Amino acid sequence: MAEAPRSLTLTVLGSGTSVGVPTIGCHCKVCTSNDPRDTRLRPSVCVRWDQRVVMIDTGPDFRQQALTHQLDRLDAVLYTHPHADHILGLDDLRPFNYRQKEPIPIYASAFTMEVIRRIFSYIFHDGPTESSRPKIEAHVFDGTPILVDGIEFKPIPVKHGSGECHGYRFGRAAYLTDHSEIPEESMALLEGLDVLFLDALRYKPHPTHSTVDQSLKTVARLKPKATYFTHISHDLLHARAQELLPEHVYLAYDGLQIAIEA
Repeated sequence: MAEAPRSLTLTVLGSGTSVGVPTIGCHCKVCTSNDPRDTRLRPSVCVRWDQRVVMIDTGPDFRQQALTHQLDRLDAVLYTHPHADHILGLDDLRPFNYRQKEPIPIYASAFTMEVIRRIFSYIFHDGPTESSRPKIEAHVFDGTPILVDGIEFKPIPVKHGSGECHGYRFGRAAYLTDHSEIPEESMALLEGLDVLFLDALRYKPHPTHSTVDQSLKTVARLKPKATYFTHISHDLLHARAQELLPEHVYLAYDGLQIAIEA
């Protein structure tokens, strides 16, 4: 008898760009909006199933996000790339260590892990310390799927300007943030999706991020059942931008939850 599909829940913890929305000192229409969907923390999502929780990125807002969404355990963290808005919450893994009394596995490319080791060198120091520090198990992936309690997370290489970034495919969903181009070999890994997350920073061109129009072209090619745009700047007022999007394409927002079949 075939095993029944497992149901995953993806929660958007942050849908904003690197400086968040509202942006400090800005009084534009989006930054002063009363629509809660226009308040965007730094980008990350969590995936939950059967009491398991996997984070994709831990940015500077991770503590606030974890409290808001009542995350009381963490089974793994997958990193997309080593920019500040995606890694600086790593130190906030400590309370999960206190509760779980075990190291937390983190996964990243060789380049991303090298930067993490440099920025958080105190975590990897073997000597005695008077204060607590995160206890982690650092794993460098080589492109093969990452397995967490039977669920596969497949790294998807994308271009982030001249730098590298990785999205992840899990079940019939994929999460891609911070990309300016999706290579052909990665496009092939994104076929047959129910849910696709894409970077869509703004309407105007940007050297390291996809625009709304560029991401719409990706949608037209891949034809997922539903697409959500994330890593959104204060150039997009949620209500107005959503009105202009085609059917089955949506702006993500903080707190959005989506059921996914694995």
